[in-house]
Amino acid sequence: MQHFVNTRFLQMYRWDFRLLPLLVLGVLASCGGTRSVTKSPTALRGAYTQKGLGSYYANKFAGRATASGSIYRPGEMTAAHLTLPFGTLIRVTNTRNGRFVDVTVTDRGPHTKGYIVDVSRRAAVQLDIIEAGVVPVVVTVLKPAGSSR
Repeated sequence: MQHFVNTRFLQMYRWDFRLLPLLVLGVLASCGGTRSVTKSPTALRGAYTQKGLGSYYANKFAGRATASGSIYRPGEMTAAHLTLPFGTLIRVTNTRNGRFVDVTVTDRGPHTKGYIVDVSRRAAVQLDIIEAGVVPVVVTVLKPAGSSR
């Protein structure tokens, strides 16, 4: 009986087998890492902390609808975060001066790499970030969205 094995086919795809250990290591490394955002809102209280850059909304956004449907008002204590559920109460701490504010997530953003939160103008004044515009911050969940605690 004659074998109909296409040796050219095997030679073309031989590299797959040599790179297989690297592929396996890559998959395992991506599975084992920690994520900066926990998807379960009930598991967030006290367990979620994120470090990065914080900024504040420009005045041009006043009166516009946020991603949650509420209207952005500079005088309220609100914030934008990329993944935390709307209604989550977070503490934003300016690590340069230790000042902190408690704000509610009502919008999505910021959309700049390394930035983790945009706060309302009122919150920015209390954090003393108006002049700098961008400061290093720590975000901590105080009360997950929908939580009665």
